[in-house]
Amino acid sequence: MKVDLLDRLDTVGEEAWQGLLARAAFPSPFMSWTWQSAWLAAFGGGRRLRLLRVGNAAGELAGLLPLAEDGDGVSRLLGGLDVSDYLDLIAPAGLEEDVWAALLQSRATAPETWDLHAIRAASPSATLLPALAPAYGLRAAAAVEERCPILDLPATWDAYLARLTSKQRHELLRKVRRLERELPGTVALASGSAEALEARLPAFFTLHRRSHAGKARFMDARMEGFFRTAVGALAARGQARLWTLEHDGRVVASVVCLEWPGAVGLYNSGFDIELAALSPGIVLLAHVIREALERGVARFDFLRGEEPYKLGFGARPEDLYRIQVGR
Repeated sequence: MKVDLLDRLDTVGEEAWQGLLARAAFPSPFMSWTWQSAWLAAFGGGRRLRLLRVGNAAGELAGLLPLAEDGDGVSRLLGGLDVSDYLDLIAPAGLEEDVWAALLQSRATAPETWDLHAIRAASPSATLLPALAPAYGLRAAAAVEERCPILDLPATWDAYLARLTSKQRHELLRKVRRLERELPGTVALASGSAEALEARLPAFFTLHRRSHAGKARFMDARMEGFFRTAVGALAARGQARLWTLEHDGRVVASVVCLEWPGAVGLYNSGFDIELAALSPGIVLLAHVIREALERGVARFDFLRGEEPYKLGFGARPEDLYRIQVGR
């Protein structure tokens, strides 16, 4: 296999990129052309793109490792730590070992370090890199950096409730019934098209910023612009939805969900702090999870962070790795 270093995403092109991603074992929206190009446009200033393209003997695209270097000799996966929950090598399932071997061989004498974040525990990369690196005079150190709580969804809502502990089930149903009693007529609505999502994003941004001081700092003007571009583009592909919980025309909670084959992921959220006692965010999530399982989605992913409310839905944490490759 041959490795080429590219400095432009469009040297590969969206069609080839997405075609390769569709063949990966664990494709995610965070690894898509849409997401990565939006991230580079918003946050790439001062960073040097190092896109490693791996071609097979016939010259066909066999792998992509999108990296960005900050000038410190460390190359990190494109997508950043703050906004991307799952990142990885992009390669066809079953060919990851060959692609990683080519990449490691190509950089065996290079002084740079690869700092690879947000690698799933189930990804072949988590085991292949530490095993392969020594043969090329390199060291790959893998460590758990965070966890993602996951729900494996059954076929029905009743079956889901039956899986919860008695305390979890009691608390969830109590919160749902209390809000329905205090705010009768409350409805959960999903905006799936790019146009509908764009129309409801202002309410999301308002609730997101007001619900927590840290979220207000996070969602600055540049981050809002990235959200509008990246999430809007995913919605146009059917890979993003914005959910709202509304009472008498007032939005009391809002969540952005991303979708990929077999899964729905909770990306970000906000709620009306004046109604915090009624747990509108929890109630909206119950609607989102129920809708997902009723249309046959196998997995609900709370994404990074082990906040207690996620575990209260019965989620089990899965490890997320950081792998550093160097001398």
